Amino acid sequence: MNFLKKIGCRLYQRALYVGMAFMPWREPELLEGEGSFAKVATYMKKKGVNRPLIVCDKPALERGSLDSFFKSANGTLDYSVYDGVLPNPTVKQVEEGLAVYKRYDCDGILAFGGGSAMDCAKAIGARVAMPRKSVNQMKGLLKVNKKLPPFFAVPTTAGTGSECTVAAVITDDETRDKYAINDFSLIPHYAVLDPTLTVTLPSFLTATTGMDALTHAVEAYIGRGNTRATKRQAKQAVQLIFGNLAEATHSGSNLVARANMQIAAYLAGLAFTRAYVGYVHALAHALGGTYGIAHGLANAVLLPRVLEAYGKSAHKKLASLAVTVGVADKTDTNAVAADKFIQAIDEMNNALDIPSTFGGKVDVNDLDALASHADKEANPLYPVPKLMNAEQLKQIYYKVM
Repeated sequence: MNFLKKIGCRLYQRALYVGMAFMPWREPELLEGEGSFAKVATYMKKKGVNRPLIVCDKPALERGSLDSFFKSANGTLDYSVYDGVLPNPTVKQVEEGLAVYKRYDCDGILAFGGGSAMDCAKAIGARVAMPRKSVNQMKGLLKVNKKLPPFFAVPTTAGTGSECTVAAVITDDETRDKYAINDFSLIPHYAVLDPTLTVTLPSFLTATTGMDALTHAVEAYIGRGNTRATKRQAKQAVQLIFGNLAEATHSGSNLVARANMQIAAYLAGLAFTRAYVGYVHALAHALGGTYGIAHGLANAVLLPRVLEAYGKSAHKKLASLAVTVGVADKTDTNAVAADKFIQAIDEMNNALDIPSTFGGKVDVNDLDALASHADKEANPLYPVPKLMNAEQLKQIYYKVM
């Protein structure tokens, strides 16, 4: 990246960092513990919600995952369901969900599922709040600026952290552009962390969504947008993930590990929604929009290679994480400890049966467009340790093809 563009990026990031200190940050009210989801219907009624829209995917209904809610809601809430959410939710899905919300005169939203369900539900809420603005017009920063209907986020994975973030990631059906809507109004009002909801999650999804949370925490920690709080949250999340992801993946019924992963994902969400992410996410979003590659998988494959590309600019902070999770000693140099941390991520991926490449899914003829998309998303917004241009980002794609 040329010198003038670097200066421009850093000035933009610094101005944004200063501005963020004056923004209306808040955290959702938490409902935690085994069986907490079954109590949500009663809680919604107390909060004045009578006709909620439930946003989920069809498999969640087919598995009976919402049965405890429906049982407690019958006779209490006049709920409606939109179950058309698919991985990498699109503008079309948002509009379908909005139509259901309007048809049944809903007065609140409950998002049930992984990041896709919550992102779709957030965008539906944004359309309710801003009916004259299209989803695409909300792309970027602070384009909503109106309070959403009462919003309950119920994660069934421990990864995205979307239950506490300002972001919703949506894909344009026509252009396949995958972008983020970032606005403080998108922070859910309530988050339900019930580990029993994650027990039936398949092992591979447990692994990849957990690596998504790790990516959030690591990118937040090594970036230049941190506060004392986000550093603490990110470091605690990394420690919890290293200590619990393998157990949650291989022993899915372990509720302690499942609960710890939910806490880790939540903490990582708090960290990155304030400190931002980095090039891993920019590169992953381009892959998700073009090929439909699941976001957690894309992050898991890309994370170690991007950390290598940052080089010495990230060594000190990666070394700190390496010591925190016990893969390096305080006597190691920053470079050695950072390498050990990256190696530990590669080993974790291997132990979780996550591949090191995308196995031919990425077309070499698309690399220029993919890298350009990632460059436009990340620069100047993301306060990464080392600024890179499209050509440098393309080289990372080569390594994971």
